[in-house]
Amino acid sequence: MQTEARMGVVVEGGQRGLSSGHGSVSVDKLSQQKRQMLQSQSQIGTVSQLLAGGVAGALSKTCTAPLARLTILFQVQGMRSDAVALRKASIWREASRIVNEEGFRAFWKGNLVTIAHRLPYTSVNFYAYEHYKKLLQVIPGLQSHGGNMGADICVHFLGGGLAGLTAASATYPLDLVRTRLAAQTNVIYYRGIGHAFQTICREEGVLGLYKGLGATLLGVGPSIAISFSVYETLRSFWQSQRPHDSTVLVSLACGSVSGIASSTATFPLDLVRRRKQLEGAGGRARLYTTGLFGIFRHIIQTEGFRGLYRGIFPEYYKVVPGVGICFMTYETLKMLLADVSARI
Repeated sequence: MQTEARMGVVVEGGQRGLSSGHGSVSVDKLSQQKRQMLQSQSQIGTVSQLLAGGVAGALSKTCTAPLARLTILFQVQGMRSDAVALRKASIWREASRIVNEEGFRAFWKGNLVTIAHRLPYTSVNFYAYEHYKKLLQVIPGLQSHGGNMGADICVHFLGGGLAGLTAASATYPLDLVRTRLAAQTNVIYYRGIGHAFQTICREEGVLGLYKGLGATLLGVGPSIAISFSVYETLRSFWQSQRPHDSTVLVSLACGSVSGIASSTATFPLDLVRRRKQLEGAGGRARLYTTGLFGIFRHIIQTEGFRGLYRGIFPEYYKVVPGVGICFMTYETLKMLLADVSARI
């Protein structure tokens, strides 16, 4: 959920770095180019722009689905009582088990609902980000005068955080269903998206679709804050040392590192969110009877501090290609849609 909010930062940061890297361009010409760029973006329309973001997110998630499923399976292993399995857990062993017991296609189990979640999530995220940004820019002290970097950072930080909270809340039931489908191994309790929705509502009530929402919203804000801060710091340092490097390459590399940093910092919250989502699945009894901090305490007592980071390595392997694919696809589609709009 963090990648798309970060995408708005990467795109605008890359544009800002590109503009500032050519000192020989006159101020008037620079302003004219910026106006033309903004006009080109507006010509593709809101629907086209959000479609580009949605397709980019869906393609990224599809390409990294095997690693995403491995991450989920590792995260929920602590909910089982098989201590031997926990000690022997490894990425290669779990991947081999999936192939042998479920078949190679099982790596993409739950990917259809992932795409169904990613398209509206990314659309809401980008749409909300643009509107929150406009609202924040009219607040005294946040207007950008003469390239005020502090005001820009504050606007992007708050706008991205609010957009992430909005998108996560609006599309959370799809995220929960995706987790339950992906966590199924040999026993198939949910036969599809529709059946999962019906079963959860019947057995757990409508509120069952929002299990773990608190941990999700709690993790969205700091994740974007860390991602934005790391990205901006690394990008500024890189461009000061190597000003002639490709802007896309700089944004891609810094965005990947920021993704790793934010994943490391907020992974325990994501793990708790996944486990809360799976409580009650398949008629299981509740494992955690306390609040958020009680769950953290229970995990540390039963699995140790390392239990909070169960599944972090496949998450790392997923972040770098995921951000790269999402960024490149989004930029390419935006350019293609802008060209199509210009011809029409």
